[in-house]
Amino acid sequence: MRSTMSIRVFSLFLSLLLFSSPFLQVARCQSDPETEVVEGTGEAGDLGIVGDDVQDFGSDNFSPAPGIETVCVFPKNPSKVVAAGEESEVLVGMKNDGDSSLNVIAIQASVHLPFDHRYLVQNLSVKAFDNATVPPSAQATFPYIFAVSKFMQPGSFDLVGTIVYEVDQNPYQSTFYNGTIEVTEPCGLLSVESVFLFCLGIAVIGLLGLWIRGQIQNLSKKTKRAPKAKVEVGTATTVASTDEWLEGTAYTQTLSNKSKKKK
Repeated sequence: MRSTMSIRVFSLFLSLLLFSSPFLQVARCQSDPETEVVEGTGEAGDLGIVGDDVQDFGSDNFSPAPGIETVCVFPKNPSKVVAAGEESEVLVGMKNDGDSSLNVIAIQASVHLPFDHRYLVQNLSVKAFDNATVPPSAQATFPYIFAVSKFMQPGSFDLVGTIVYEVDQNPYQSTFYNGTIEVTEPCGLLSVESVFLFCLGIAVIGLLGLWIRGQIQNLSKKTKRAPKAKVEVGTATTVASTDEWLEGTAYTQTLSNKSKKKK
C-alpha cells in the first residue's frame, strides 16, 4: 500500500514539473529584452575619440568601399566563448588600398539566430569615433568591446559586426565578422535552470529513497508471514536393533555366547 502511494506521489510530482517548465521558459523569454542599444562611453584612443552622441546605423545598409579590407581578432578569447553579461573584446583591423583617406565613423554589432539572420536577438553597443582617419596604403586597428544580455539563454548564436566609414564624404560599411559565438552562463552565478535542476534532483532522490524503503518493508513483512515448512513423516516404520552400534564389541560376543549355552 505504501509503495503504491509513493509511486502515485512520484508520478504527480513529475507531472507538475513537466507542466510548469514551459511556463518557466516563457517567463524567462518574456523578461529578455528583444533589443538593447548601449551608447559608447567617452574613451580616448590613438586614432580617435569615442563620441558622446552615438547614432544607430543598423537601419542603413551601405556597401563596402573598393580597396578596403577588414579583419578581426578576439585577442583574449580565441574560442569565441562569451559569458552572458560580461564584456568581450574584438580588435578590428582595416587596410586601405584605395586612393583616398577614409574616416571611421562607428563600429557596431548584433546577435542573430544561427539558422536565420532575420531573427534579431540583440543589438549590441555602438562605438562611434571622431578623427579616426586611415590614409591610403595604411593599416589601422580599432578595439570594440561588447557584452550580450545577462538574460540571454546559453547556446550558439551568430555575431555580425560591421564598421561604418566615409570615403570622400560617401558612407560605406564593411562586415568584419559574421560567424558563430558560444554564449555561456555568467561565471559564479546560479541561474534559474541550475536551481530548478538541483531541486528536481533532490526531489527525485528523496522519492526514490522512500520507494526503496517501502519495498524493503514489504519484503520483510512477507518474510515474517511466510509459514514454516512442515516435515512429512512417512507411515512406514522400520525395526532396527538398538544394539547395532555395539556390533563387534565384547558386549555382543558375550550375548552370542549366552545364546549358544541356552541352546
